[in-house]
Order: sequence, then C-alpha cells, then structure tokens
Amino acid sequence: MTKAELRIAYLLKRKELTETQLDDFSLQIANQLLQLDIWNFSFYHIFLSITEQHEVNTDYILNILSGKDKNIVLSKSDFKTGLLNNFLLTDNTTIKKNKYNIPEPVDGIPIPAENIELVFVPLLAFDTNGNRVGYGKGFYDKFLASCKPETIKIGLSFFEAENKIKDVFESDIALDYCITPEQVYRF
Repeated sequence: MTKAELRIAYLLKRKELTETQLDDFSLQIANQLLQLDIWNFSFYHIFLSITEQHEVNTDYILNILSGKDKNIVLSKSDFKTGLLNNFLLTDNTTIKKNKYNIPEPVDGIPIPAENIELVFVPLLAFDTNGNRVGYGKGFYDKFLASCKPETIKIGLSFFEAENKIKDVFESDIALDYCITPEQVYRF
C-alpha cells in the first residue's frame, strides 16, 4: 500500500481500539523495551502522546526513563519551518497542547539534535524494512536527518509490520527498531 492508503487504514485501526486496549498495549510496548540493551545512553528523545489520535501512551516509557535518571528531551513543532525544537524535560517544564492537540513544552533548556542518542519515533504504520508512515508533514524525517547517524531510532506501534510501503522516498529515515505489544523488530 502507499503511505496515503496506510495513513487512512491505520488511523481507523487505532480509533477502533478501546481505552483498555490502548492502555494494555502501551504497557506491553514499554515492557518490551525493558528487554533491549538501550539504557546506557544519556539523552533520550520521546514524543508525548496525542490522546485524540489514540497514539501509544508514552507515560510508561517516561516513567522508565525517569526511574533510570535519564535526560528526557521533548519537541515543540515549528509549523512555519517544519522543524522540531528540542527541550530538556525538567520539573519546571510547562506542557501545553498546540492547535493540533500535540502536547509540547512551552519553552525550556534547548538541546541540540546532535546530543540526542536515542529517539522514540511516533508512527501510524511501518514495514519489514524499517520504513515508517507518519502523519505526512515530514517533521520527524527532518529531525532524524539532523541527528548523528548512530542515533538509535525506535518506532512504537500497536500493530505488526506491513510487508512493504510502496512510496518510500530517499529522504525518509528508516528505523533501527520497532516495538509492538507482541514483538521487537530489528532492522
């Protein structure tokens, strides 16, 4: 399927999940992450879930990162430039939803993309080659391109991989892993 077809199909699939399924699957994904050898870094970038879009609830992962005393980095979308501005999550960080219901830091201590060692990547669908489908604005592809090449990219999905996304672009940045409630995909 194409990215456009997958966006429609997976937005619908996510909306069909119950609140209990969303919560259970999100916890299973966090538990899968605990099995990986990814906890020796300092700077972890994570997205805050858009509850209206039935995204993976990243609160469980935030709790793991906090418990391991990691530097947690959050993004704020700049819709004029299509870039993500990254800020350190601290006790003083104020989070507000933007006009698209994306929870974001209002401001804070800026963190350059090259400092980030691991990124938890939001997505709608992914394939067996590690290609992902997001919402189509390109924010994460631009952001990931500005990170160091060795930065680990981990997608989080309620659903298993598609065989192939037909319209992958050269500028698309592939994942290193994708975690589902049932499986860890390594690419």
